[in-house]
Amino acid sequence: MTFGSRIFHHPRKLRDTHKILRNDRAILARWVANDVSQHGLGHGGNHGVSKFSSGSFLSPSYRAISTVGTQKGNAWRKEMEAYTSFSGTMFQKMHPCAEGNIRRSFSTASDLPPHQEIGMPSLSPTMTEGNIARWLKKEGDKISPGEVLCEVETDKATVEMECMEEGYLAKILRGDGSSGIKVGEIIAITVEEEEDVAKFKDYQPSTSDSAPAPKTSPTPSPPKEEIADAPATSPEPKSSMPSAPPSAGSRIFASPLARKLAEDHSVPLSNIKGTGPDGRIVKADIEGYLDSRGKEVSQAPKAAATAAAGLDYTDIPHSQIRKVTASRLLQSKQTIPHYYLTVDTCVDKLMELRNQLNALQEASGGKRISVNDLVIKAAALALRKVPQCNSSWTNDYIRQYHNVNINVAVQTDNGLYVPIVRDADKKGLSKISEEVKHLAQKAKENSLKPEDYEGGTFTVSNLGGPFGIKQFCAIINPPQSGILAVGSAEKRVIPGGGPEQYEFASFMSVTLSCDHRVIDGAIGAEWLKAFKGYIENPETMLL
Repeated sequence: MTFGSRIFHHPRKLRDTHKILRNDRAILARWVANDVSQHGLGHGGNHGVSKFSSGSFLSPSYRAISTVGTQKGNAWRKEMEAYTSFSGTMFQKMHPCAEGNIRRSFSTASDLPPHQEIGMPSLSPTMTEGNIARWLKKEGDKISPGEVLCEVETDKATVEMECMEEGYLAKILRGDGSSGIKVGEIIAITVEEEEDVAKFKDYQPSTSDSAPAPKTSPTPSPPKEEIADAPATSPEPKSSMPSAPPSAGSRIFASPLARKLAEDHSVPLSNIKGTGPDGRIVKADIEGYLDSRGKEVSQAPKAAATAAAGLDYTDIPHSQIRKVTASRLLQSKQTIPHYYLTVDTCVDKLMELRNQLNALQEASGGKRISVNDLVIKAAALALRKVPQCNSSWTNDYIRQYHNVNINVAVQTDNGLYVPIVRDADKKGLSKISEEVKHLAQKAKENSLKPEDYEGGTFTVSNLGGPFGIKQFCAIINPPQSGILAVGSAEKRVIPGGGPEQYEFASFMSVTLSCDHRVIDGAIGAEWLKAFKGYIENPETMLL
């Protein structure tokens, strides 16, 4: 019988072996590694006579074999490693979506007990790094599955990070307010036993993977010494010019200071003849070359320093949402062929309908309906009528969505959020109004969940009502193919029913930004025609 199969006869730790592979492969690995580290079968352990052989874990024949020495111990260790590898494979097949931000670590040659390293999780599809807003548990606290460990600021919201296993929080490596933590970077350590917490007081994660490469070149001399090495009088300008350019692929030797100076002034080192040891280019050579071109080396830095000294400014750190918004909008403008269509819509009937609905809402205790709520409903119904605009581009096909999920742009102190009103074409105005106000409040509190902003198919951005902007062009929110920019309503004089008769009417300008790969000009115009019809005849939205 193999060593791995004998594991299942352990009297105390493996009573529930039939549940191990189904629940957590790491429990098995941790228990086995604990015994191995204590009894000399791990790396660096004593493979001779061990306490491990005296217990009830092994049969008498195995106890006899355990005294043979290092070779048998190594054989047992290899067999155990093969078995734990097999158990890990089985676990992955049964649990392909297991949590990926927890790594088990087992101590054999050190004083640290078995522990697990908690990494920064990926809490949204676009997240590459996050911030720790605050820890809800402190070092030494007992933790249980489902309890909240900390609040993580992702690229779009603040999300609670929950415990996955029972144990104790031994060490917090990234405290409250830590920012720029890469996904997978270790933020905390947990252990199973309370008495192990103190052993991690001075724990630091392994840096072997990120250790700097050893230096292969000698330490360069300081700038002062380089200047001292140069002749007391500056060489003639022509002495800095090479008699012949170096051959292609030949190495150019220059001090770090000289390289930096040449880079700042866009001077190719191949044009400089070095006067330092073994033809090495030093700072004086670069200065001489610049003098020969009629330039003063120190003028530009001094001018820049003088200009900076006269400015009064405050550096505001980027929030995660601003970083992601900047990246996505830059990608949108660089990769999506935008074009814009603008139309004026008469909103007199829309205002009358809104007043009537708000009177009913106030009587029933409901929330007031805004013009933006009516715009969202009209946009959703227009998307249902012209579904080509409810699509996105891929390299192989155009994906046309059957759900109409409208993102609503909300400005906050942290940046721009776009929470979603799902299935807006199927919801009433009262429901849309309630959801928009609730999502806007969550955005301002930075408490949106991923399901609140992921999965939109079209975006509405309104700068008219809140800010009085007459007309603007919005940037498409990828991977969507359209965004509607809504301006303010203004009264205009229009021709009346007879000659020399004039009337007043309120008009609202809206601009549709389109991805020309998906929405052709005629399709975009057709969508705007449908949208304008709903705005100017709002009673049709209620049918």
